[in-house]
Amino acid sequence: MSQTRLLALVGSLRAASINRRLAEAAAQTAPEGVEITLYEGLGDIPFYNEDLDVEGQVPAAAVALRAAVTAADGLLLLTPEYNGTLPAVLKNAIDWASRPYGAGSLKGKPTAVVSASISSNAAKWSHGDAVKALGVAGATVVEEASLHFGTIGQRFVETHPSDDAEALTQLAASVRLLVESVKAKSNA
Repeated sequence: MSQTRLLALVGSLRAASINRRLAEAAAQTAPEGVEITLYEGLGDIPFYNEDLDVEGQVPAAAVALRAAVTAADGLLLLTPEYNGTLPAVLKNAIDWASRPYGAGSLKGKPTAVVSASISSNAAKWSHGDAVKALGVAGATVVEEASLHFGTIGQRFVETHPSDDAEALTQLAASVRLLVESVKAKSNA
């Protein structure tokens, strides 16, 4: 049986980001035969500019992102909420991975969105914006694999999500549903 490769894109660049810790916890829940890799380098990618997106001139950081998304069987996006929407770094990654339009590395890629914020809203606005951008970009959003974590500043202030049994159970279910979607796509 072949390995299922999931790529986690974390919308917070902070090293101690709770969204990053959620991605780490999700990776720990991966069942046998599933590998989750946290993508490093989103902060190195210049803002999408069609003038830069010219064959032979695409910035190396954007080329690396596109290659990583192409190589992945599915994506796990983890998004905080900045001023009521998704972080620019995550939107930028979606923009680069969506090009060329209609044939970008996101096209048809099974994708789950996990949102988390300090508010009780659980970054649901950011989640909605991520789902919209991913859908327009051509990804296949796996809505049943969505998760929302609210008040994370209180919940995870003294504990890593990997030490929270409920969070691990929810993340494991999300990963399982995403993997099922990936397998259904490959069997279609």
